[in-house]
Amino acid sequence: MFDKKPKSYTDLLGKTNRIVEGTKIHGDIISPADFRLDGELIGNFTSNGKLVIGPAGSVKGDVICNMADIEGKFEGKIQIEETLNIKESASIIGEVIIGKLSVEPGAIFNATCVMLSNNTKGTKSADE
Repeated sequence: MFDKKPKSYTDLLGKTNRIVEGTKIHGDIISPADFRLDGELIGNFTSNGKLVIGPAGSVKGDVICNMADIEGKFEGKIQIEETLNIKESASIIGEVIIGKLSVEPGAIFNATCVMLSNNTKGTKSADE
């Protein structure tokens, strides 16, 4: 009854990390929680949560996360364990490795795409 682990502040508050429009980051981001990017990231992003790239957001680099919604620009390699949602305003250029894919009409999708089968989900690629 009293053996429960205390929850982290992120779990208790339900907060999402956020980089606002106009902010530029050169470097890598590692986040255990959900993340919304409306600014610019030149570097790599890793998370156990969900990544949202807003309409004004852009990423040039590699992304590894559980789920993602992209409304802005992405250029690089993206690995999504579950679902990648690409909105009509999005532009994707590069390599995509995903569990499931949803692309709205009007989106720019110039990428090689590999869908993971149920057998390979949860495994990391050999080059990591």
